[in-house]
Amino acid sequence: MDGYEKGEKFMSKLILIVDDTSSVRKMLRDYLTKQEFRVVTAENGQDALYVARNELPDVILLDIMMPKMDGFEFMRHFRKEKQTPVIIITAKDEEADAVLGLELGADDYIIKPFRMRELVARIHAVLRRGDGTDKPVEQLHVGDITLDQTAHQVMVRNQPVALTPIEFNLLAILMRSPGQVFSRTHLVDHLIDSGFTGLEQTLNVHIRNLRQKIEYEAEIPKYIETVFGVGYRFKRD
Repeated sequence: MDGYEKGEKFMSKLILIVDDTSSVRKMLRDYLTKQEFRVVTAENGQDALYVARNELPDVILLDIMMPKMDGFEFMRHFRKEKQTPVIIITAKDEEADAVLGLELGADDYIIKPFRMRELVARIHAVLRRGDGTDKPVEQLHVGDITLDQTAHQVMVRNQPVALTPIEFNLLAILMRSPGQVFSRTHLVDHLIDSGFTGLEQTLNVHIRNLRQKIEYEAEIPKYIETVFGVGYRFKRD
């Protein structure tokens, strides 16, 4: 495990880089430090769990193929504990792996080779999505689901449900207008305002994950209805 980069700023956000290639870790660490982030690194998922539990990063950059514990196994363990934003870093021929990562709870992915400025933009985007300071005072209630934007909390059948930032924002959009049909393009456009940088395929994965968390039966959704050929709508109570 690598330590903090020298010259870190106390109030800057902390990034955890998880990659088994030392040159990649160094390249990302050096660049992100210059962008005034604090940085810690790990070379596999097992070390990353230890670092994440002790250092509490604000964003995790996660490689998939690593020894000891790969990115998938890391996500399975980590999402039981924290909802910290995770961006998967993957090669183009491994894009299907990134989609699986989204299904396990990742927030975004970026394909190698990428521009560093694009990576920083993705980091800022997931940080904005997870920041509740600009959210309006609003509580939405439909059926047995309550979404409290002030507390950034969702209750389903009187039980708290942990959502990723993008899942929370997506649910809020749908719950504000129950019965209204949103096209996939329209939803993507809405989410871009809160920093979403994915595609329609990515949106579909987030919808599927959201159903798994709020529906009685995800395969027979009571709330988030697919309007075939169009998009989605949140059913009225």
